[in-house]
Amino acid sequence: MTVFVAAAAAALLAGCASVGVNITTGGNTGESKPLENKVEPAEPQSDGADDKAKADAVADLIDAIYVQERNDETDAQCELAKSEWDKLTDIQKEMVEGEFADPDYFGRDTGDASKDDPGNVDDIGENEILVVSFGTSFNDSRVADIGGIEKAIAGAYPDWAVRRAFTAQIIINHVEARDGEKIDNMDQALERAVANKVQNLIIQPTHLMHGAEYDELKAAADAYADKFGTITIAEPLLGEVGSDASVVNDDKKAVAEYITAEAVSEAGYGSLEEAAKDGTAFVFMGHGTAHTAKVSYSQMATQMKDLGYENVFIGTVEGEPEETACENVIKDVSEAGYKKVVLRPLMVVAGDHANNDMAGDEEDSWKSMFKASGAFDSVDCQIAGLGRIKEVEDLYVAHTKAAMEKESDRTASGESGASLQELADGTYKALFTTDNSMFHVSEALEDTGDLTVKDGKMNIHVSLASKNIVNLFPGTAEDAQKDGAALLEPTNDTVTYPDGLTEEVNGFDVPVPVLDEEFDLALIGKKGVWYDHKVKVSVKE
Repeated sequence: MTVFVAAAAAALLAGCASVGVNITTGGNTGESKPLENKVEPAEPQSDGADDKAKADAVADLIDAIYVQERNDETDAQCELAKSEWDKLTDIQKEMVEGEFADPDYFGRDTGDASKDDPGNVDDIGENEILVVSFGTSFNDSRVADIGGIEKAIAGAYPDWAVRRAFTAQIIINHVEARDGEKIDNMDQALERAVANKVQNLIIQPTHLMHGAEYDELKAAADAYADKFGTITIAEPLLGEVGSDASVVNDDKKAVAEYITAEAVSEAGYGSLEEAAKDGTAFVFMGHGTAHTAKVSYSQMATQMKDLGYENVFIGTVEGEPEETACENVIKDVSEAGYKKVVLRPLMVVAGDHANNDMAGDEEDSWKSMFKASGAFDSVDCQIAGLGRIKEVEDLYVAHTKAAMEKESDRTASGESGASLQELADGTYKALFTTDNSMFHVSEALEDTGDLTVKDGKMNIHVSLASKNIVNLFPGTAEDAQKDGAALLEPTNDTVTYPDGLTEEVNGFDVPVPVLDEEFDLALIGKKGVWYDHKVKVSVKE
C-alpha cells in the first residue's frame, strides 16, 4: 500500500502545472473582454487531460481508504487523500470518479464536525460505558443522534466514564480523511480500556436490533473476555428478537409510541387520528437485513397494528423481509386509501440512507418512487434519526442500567436448591452461571449444561460461547500457573441455534464441588493471561 500511495502522490505532483488567472468580463459565454487598464498576460491553462489525470489520482487515493480495514498506514493515507483533494480546482474536483470515489466524499457539506466529541480519551478509571455505534459520516446527524445518546448515558451515570466506538471502518476512515476527526473502532476502544486498566466494562450498542452488527460486536468483545473483571453487553434498542412476527415486547411498544408521536408532531398534527382523517400515512423506513433478526421489522409492523396505528407502515431499504420492500409498502399505503405520505427513517442515525435512499432526488429513492407511483397527492420527508428523541435516549439509559444490575446480580431463576445428597446418580440439566457475562455457556443452550452425578462426584459439561477460552482450571489463577497444575482441556462442541444455524465452540468438563454456591474456576484465553472467576451450578427444576 505504501508503494501505491507514493505512486499516486508522485502522479499528482508530476501532473501539476501552474494555472494563471486572467481577469475578464463576459461570464461563461466564452467571449472574454479584458477590463480597461487591467490587462495582464495570460498564463497557460491546464487542458482537459491534465485535469482528468489529477482528478483520477485523487480518486485512487480515496478508493485506497474507502473500504480499507485499519492498518499502520491508514492515518497517513487519509491525510494524503485530503491534502491532494484540497489542491484540486473546482473543475477538477467535479471530475473525481473511481470505483468508490466521487466528489461528495470530500465535497458534501454534512455539518460542522468540530461540534462532535469523538470520545476517544484516556483517564477512564475503573468503570467504563463503551457506547458502540455503526457510525455515520454525516456530521450533524452524528452530533444529534449518536452524540445525544452518549450524552444522555453520561448524564445518567456520572461515576462512569463514557467512551465511543464505531464498528464501520468505512465511516471511521471517511470522517478522519475529510474532517481530521479520529474515532476508535472496536479493537482500538477495547485496547484503550485495557491500557487504562478498566475493571468493569459495560458495552451499550446503539444498534436497532440483534442483527449482524450486534453479532460482530459480541464477537469482538468476546475476544477480550479475559481482560476485564466484568464485561457486560446491554440490549440494543428493540430488545430481544423473538421467534416470529407476532412477538413484541415493551421495548418495541415504547419505540413505536415514541417515534410515531414525534413524526405526528413534526408533521403539524395534534394526533395520529387527526392525520388519518386528513388522509396522511406515516412510513418508517429501516435498513433491512438478511439476518434472522429481520423479523424485528415485521414485529414492529405488528406492534403498530396492536397499538391501533392503522396509518403507520414499516419498510426497509433492502426489502428484507419481503413485505417491507418499497413497492410493497407503496401498494399497502395506496390500497389503504391514504393520499398523503410522510417518510421518516426507522434508524438511530439520519445518515446516508435517510438523506439519499429515502429523501434523495435519484429515481430509485423512496421519495421518488412514491411520487412516481402517481398514487399520492404529496410525499414529504422528515430527516431525523431516532437518537435525537429524548424518550429513545432514555430507553438506552434504561438498557444500560439493566446491564449494570445484571452484572451485579447474576443469580438465575429456576434454581432448585438440590444438594448432592439429594441427587441420585444420573444426568441432569443444570444452570451454569458466572461472574462475567463474556464467560458463559453458548446462547443456543440458555446457560445450561449436562450435570453428571456418579459415585458421589459431580461434573458438568458446558459448551461455551466461542473458542476464545482455551483452558479452564478448577481453582484460582495463581494455582493454575503452578507446576503440575491439571488444566481442563477443551472439547470441540457443535451447538445449534433455534434458526438452525450451527457453530463450533469449546466445551469443558468441569468438576462441581458444590451446588448453589459459588466456587473458583480460572480461565486463560488466546492472549495467554490467567483470570480468576466465580461460577455456580444449580439443578433446574
